[in-house]
Amino acid sequence: MSDAGRPPLPPKLPLKLPPKGVLPERGRPGAGASPAQSAFPPLRPAPPPPEAAPPPSAPPAVSASRATDRTMEIKSEIHRKLLGVLNLEKVSSIPKDRLRAEIGQVVERLVEDERVPMTTADTNRLVEEVLDEVLGLGPLEPLLKDPAISDILVNKFDKVYIERGGKLQLTPVRFRDNAHLLHIIEKIVSQVGRRVDEAQPIVDARLPDGSRVNAIIPPLTLDGPAMSIRRFGRHVITSEEMLEFKTLSPGMLRFLAACAQAKVSTLISGGTGSGKTTMLNALSRFIPEEERIVTIEDTAELQLQQRHIVKFETRPANLNKEGGINQRQLLRTALRMRPDRIIIGECRGAEALDMLQAMNTGVEGSMTTIHANSPRDAFSRLQSMMLMADIEMPARVLVQQMSNAIKLVLQLARLQDGTRKVLTVAEVVGVEDDRVKTKDIFIFERTGVTDQGKVQGRFKWTGYKPKVLDRFRMMGVTVPDSIWDEVVSVNL
Repeated sequence: MSDAGRPPLPPKLPLKLPPKGVLPERGRPGAGASPAQSAFPPLRPAPPPPEAAPPPSAPPAVSASRATDRTMEIKSEIHRKLLGVLNLEKVSSIPKDRLRAEIGQVVERLVEDERVPMTTADTNRLVEEVLDEVLGLGPLEPLLKDPAISDILVNKFDKVYIERGGKLQLTPVRFRDNAHLLHIIEKIVSQVGRRVDEAQPIVDARLPDGSRVNAIIPPLTLDGPAMSIRRFGRHVITSEEMLEFKTLSPGMLRFLAACAQAKVSTLISGGTGSGKTTMLNALSRFIPEEERIVTIEDTAELQLQQRHIVKFETRPANLNKEGGINQRQLLRTALRMRPDRIIIGECRGAEALDMLQAMNTGVEGSMTTIHANSPRDAFSRLQSMMLMADIEMPARVLVQQMSNAIKLVLQLARLQDGTRKVLTVAEVVGVEDDRVKTKDIFIFERTGVTDQGKVQGRFKWTGYKPKVLDRFRMMGVTVPDSIWDEVVSVNL
């Protein structure tokens, strides 16, 4: 179609929106829509723009660089113009598929009017990028659509890393500048009613799929805003998949399932990205359906499968340092709600004391996770957290409380080949020299590394028969004797 037969671009802001949303006739067949179906005001015809002289040619290397920069400029300009004609009040009431189609039509028109030579593939890609900018999280959208990515790490606006298969990789994804990255961060946190600015430069949030987001902005960062996204997709990793990935052995899984059924209070320890939350989700599947569970988290990420669940999430304080609700306050509330089990997503502070007291006063079978490198370190950290409660209590009393409350410790790790393993399943057997004493039941014994960098080893029983077997018999839970003779090799 010639320029004369096509209506021009809509005027820039400010633009008066009509009382009824209308997708106007575009001057071409099939482009119209009924008043209730559109988020765009009508476009007004105007004389066609004069033809521009062709740009001078540039050397190939310089040309490619300029083309990339020009594409970024075009995308930014199209995004700005699109927001100028988009009736944001009507976006939420229009089906997403129809909204994408309407925005796609307008973007194509705006691309044509820029009069920059682009292939069909380039135009389609630009349309998708602008759609992602308006409807999603801009450059992050392709990464969020990839289920194999477990972490997205934005160090700077032009340095974005991902973790896939346990390995970090630099991606070609980039934001336009620091302002663009900050805009995306603000978009994420505003969806959960939070804010980020110089007065509150650190923020936790979550995406609609449950993925956990942490962002930090200047003046606390020197190179501009930074962000990390821990992915939690809709697919919950099952215990069968954990066996397939050789995270643990079948015998270990049977034992842990029996512990969950018999209300054995469990502490899951490990480093960042070792799979603690995944393990917590998996073990919770063995909790009987009739039990009432209360979960407490800083940022909701647990994906429990039971029906009878009450979920709590902390709230940060406002600018006046008021209105904040921490895990300790939520834990006290949870105890008034007749829980059979309390699951704390991660133990980080003074709530450790209340959690252990709850375990010692009837809420057995509760679970939590902690960042630590070994079971011994886990109890040292737990003791430090209890002291944050600002209590006058001898250290030996705190140690005794830990020993009485927690009966089982799992130590997880992410190995150098990117795989995640349960390194130790240990039972708490008492107190020795003012320390919690544990005995290993199952271990992962490393034997070497293959030429391809895969860790070799085997899961095996240590020979120690745990005291919790008496509790199994009391609760009517059984485990086959075969689990004690099982040896499972990995990557041999």
